[in-house]
Amino acid sequence: MPTTTLRSATIDDVPLILELIQALAEYERLPEEAVATAAGLRDTLFGAQPAAEVLIAEVDGESAGFALFFHTYSTFLGRRGIWLEDLFVRPTFRGHGVGRLLLSRLAAIAIARDCGRLEWSVLDWNVDAIGFYQKLGAVAMDEWTTNRVTGAALVALASPEGG
Repeated sequence: MPTTTLRSATIDDVPLILELIQALAEYERLPEEAVATAAGLRDTLFGAQPAAEVLIAEVDGESAGFALFFHTYSTFLGRRGIWLEDLFVRPTFRGHGVGRLLLSRLAAIAIARDCGRLEWSVLDWNVDAIGFYQKLGAVAMDEWTTNRVTGAALVALASPEGG
């Protein structure tokens, strides 16, 4: 019976994290959007002010997946939360409890840190993930629309005139 373990990523895991991010981007049909670099990950995940944390899942010592997360804040709850930015399990390890184990650990971290919620988004077409999350008790927040400003629009918005 295979043994699955979870551990916090270290700076030595940067190449693995980058590989998993690229695999996730391929799965999500967005490879051109995955422009992260090893240097950038080193700085943002393990530098003076880490922006996020990473859990690595291993099955019998082989990397099986990861979860990248960071803290948010709910003004309504007056408490921190955890935002799961990415959860990815390599195809050969899907259906063996790796994703469930990663989410379970994140829930335990949220409770230990007195967080009021654990949240994430999922692509509309990813019906397998949606079904998986529903089985875990997740509730879709269909009444909310995610907004994003990037690139030239972000630069324009940052100007005193606001674009």
